Amino acid sequence: MTTQLVIIAVGNPSRADDALGPILLERISAQWPHLTTVVDFQLQVEHALDLQAADQVLFIDAAMGLEQPFRFSAITPQTDNALLSHALSPEAVLEVLQRITGQAAPPSFLLAVRGSEFELGQPLSEPATVALQAAWQFICPLLAQPDVENWRRACTEPQSTVHWSVEP
Repeated sequence: MTTQLVIIAVGNPSRADDALGPILLERISAQWPHLTTVVDFQLQVEHALDLQAADQVLFIDAAMGLEQPFRFSAITPQTDNALLSHALSPEAVLEVLQRITGQAAPPSFLLAVRGSEFELGQPLSEPATVALQAAWQFICPLLAQPDVENWRRACTEPQSTVHWSVEP
């Protein structure tokens, strides 16, 4: 049986390191064109609809304050204070999915890639380029075999505690 993996990347390509999610998703789409992918500037309530048929979910975003080049963690549905706004955390999108479908959210993961420069109109920084390559090398074997238990064992953190990049 084939796993229906849905990948959502978040970021603004015009804001330096905030482009990390979309750039990584572009690489993933080129390598695995059969995967269901979504890219947007920020997560919104409507993204829950993109996950309705998913067996497994991967969110990708730039993050500030990471000591390592990336963090890969399992995430679970959680309500956050911004539930009614246009900027949600991945956990809040999963919570919305549960509310609208009445079913448990699929196993979900977050790949946060270290960014440090988020100025409008600037290119990807050199440190972000290095972090991007490290995240790419890490995620490729997992995407080649999207087995939930294997992904859980690969987590670098037990639960997400990422500080998100700036909003567009």
